[in-house]
Amino acid sequence: MKRALMFIAVLLAAWIAPALAADDPTTAPVQPTSTTESAPAASSPADSATPPATASAESVPPAAPNTDPDTIGRAVDEEIGFQPAATDHAETIHGFHNLLLVIITGVAAFVTVLLLWVMVRYNARVNPKPSTFSHNTLIEVIWTIVPVVILVVIFIPSMNVLYEGDVVPKADLTIKAIGHQWNWSYEYPDNGNFSFLSEMLSDDKAKAAGEPRLLGATTHVVVPVGKVVRVIVTSQDVIHSWAVPAFGVKMDAVPGRLNETWFKANREGIFYGQCSELCGVNHAFMPIEVEVVSQDRFEQWLAETKTKPDTYQYSETEVAPAASVASAQH
Repeated sequence: MKRALMFIAVLLAAWIAPALAADDPTTAPVQPTSTTESAPAASSPADSATPPATASAESVPPAAPNTDPDTIGRAVDEEIGFQPAATDHAETIHGFHNLLLVIITGVAAFVTVLLLWVMVRYNARVNPKPSTFSHNTLIEVIWTIVPVVILVVIFIPSMNVLYEGDVVPKADLTIKAIGHQWNWSYEYPDNGNFSFLSEMLSDDKAKAAGEPRLLGATTHVVVPVGKVVRVIVTSQDVIHSWAVPAFGVKMDAVPGRLNETWFKANREGIFYGQCSELCGVNHAFMPIEVEVVSQDRFEQWLAETKTKPDTYQYSETEVAPAASVASAQH
């Protein structure tokens, strides 16, 4: 009993301590160190954080942090449940979760009531002479059929959700996300085959840029709204995981393997995620930032990337879209 209580106390301490540290503004995370081996074609963190002199002259002063859950995909204070869905697939996941919640609650309530009834009605004090029968055909049929029905009700929508997330429809845009210890690099093979490095902003830079702490990135992904975006995910060192909760997307980045996932954002905004596979000491400092914009703004951003050679590196030859499709492996 004492060991069990000690074990529970350790779990509570491990759960509460990070939350207290996150709320303490004086506690700063260890910033991830960028190595030149992790992204040979990408820029250094300093170049990513500070745009070169050739950048667009229409610079916008830092904005106040956005906390509107409808336009920014991240957790907010006192929020309960999932982040608001930004894709139809995420809405399907939320609906399946709500169905499971009803089923689980019903099963747990029924079992709890049954146990309480048995303890009260059939304890030794009120029922000193117990029954001697050992079988009841009707009850045995019921407790066999009902669980089967419950499993079928769960199975059908779960397979629909899995199939929808696994089968990539015809893509309008392909992005390649490469995990490193501890940052991400991205490639746009369909749009000039350029690449860039994305690292976590320091606390001071995130505050100045109006970005959330531990989630803002030096350079982020930009995609058009209402378009099917295929994301090819891989890693250069250890296993990472590219995940954006508002999109309902999570895919492991495995060294030597190309996995793929997809999303189709149904509204504009900025959506955040993090590496979701333990990958080393700075695992918690690998943010993912995706900005969903209009098609016109996306094309403008593509043009702007050519004016920032220190941040966006263009390859000599452009990769054909068909090549990127054929290279993806399930």
